Amino acid sequence: MPQTVKGVVARTKGAEVELLDVVVPDPGPGEAVVDIRSCGVCHTDLHYREGGINDEFPFLLGHEAAGVVEAVGEGVTEVAPGDFVVLNWRAVCGQCRACAKGKPWYCFATHNAEQKMTLADTGEELSPALGIGAFIEKTLVAAGQCTKVDPEADAAAVGLLGCGVMAGFGAAVNTGGVTRGDSVAVIGCGGVGDAAIAGAHVAGATTIVAVDRDPRKLETAKGFGATHTVDASSEDVVERVRELTGGFGADVVVEAVGLPQTYEQAFYARDLAGTLVLVGVPTPEKEVTLPMIEMFGRGGALKSSWYGDCLPSRDFPMLVDLYQQGRFDLDAFVTERIGLGDVEAAFAKMHGGDVLRSVVVL
Repeated sequence: MPQTVKGVVARTKGAEVELLDVVVPDPGPGEAVVDIRSCGVCHTDLHYREGGINDEFPFLLGHEAAGVVEAVGEGVTEVAPGDFVVLNWRAVCGQCRACAKGKPWYCFATHNAEQKMTLADTGEELSPALGIGAFIEKTLVAAGQCTKVDPEADAAAVGLLGCGVMAGFGAAVNTGGVTRGDSVAVIGCGGVGDAAIAGAHVAGATTIVAVDRDPRKLETAKGFGATHTVDASSEDVVERVRELTGGFGADVVVEAVGLPQTYEQAFYARDLAGTLVLVGVPTPEKEVTLPMIEMFGRGGALKSSWYGDCLPSRDFPMLVDLYQQGRFDLDAFVTERIGLGDVEAAFAKMHGGDVLRSVVVL
């Protein structure tokens, strides 16, 4: 039987979110209903509310989540009721050209649930954020969006692997290929940037330079493994990164802001043949202009990182293991634990710079 539960909905562009009754259908073939235990408040959810993703209102917000599988539909073998899972928005198809090439982290046909959750009062179909919609007591997803992990792990911490933490960690390690002995610079030290710093630290980078305009963020970055900091509000970023890397520039620079000026800084802060990884999400109108002779002469690689180029079935359990072993401090990303009714206030806190992640706990 369909269930009616409470969920956080953005009805119209720019309007404050509402806690409303949502009807969740029984899982169909290839689907699962998940009892949500935690969900991080991510900038992407705010972008949905502001109409920055698309205009398919109303949206059921939330996507950085962990929970327990309650029921599965026909043909589901990946997970079973009772499994503790982290949700993901890359449920790979196994059949597209990327999957056929053995690169499923680039899957071009990822799965979402076929059925729709609806508003109880109007019957309107909801658009779940990133195909998940997890600011809710229970959600309906494609079973492939559920990645089974250690049930002893804290849901509030490991749920963050569902988006921001994985994006940052993967930008450094998967896309950037950071390894032992490398020098790394990370421009932008919010949650994603700090995760990139933590990833570089876990991977064995020996010089990790954190760059930001906010001294509080730079101080926090040290706790994730930054060996040096650069205050972009008062220092020349390119010059300082070069000074801190023997005059050469960093082997890998992760740009976690998504602005033309910071992208240009990242480009020039690389060593010759160095790698630039863009993980900060730019808005559509942003453009960058670089001299072609510099692109040719400096060599290396200019990459973009989607979801940290992760494969959830491979990366989530591994990162949870590192967390459980005390080698990757996911707890440090959890600034506060809040309720479903506190999401709008959490959006407001994002602009103050005091919060890495507010996490809804159910």
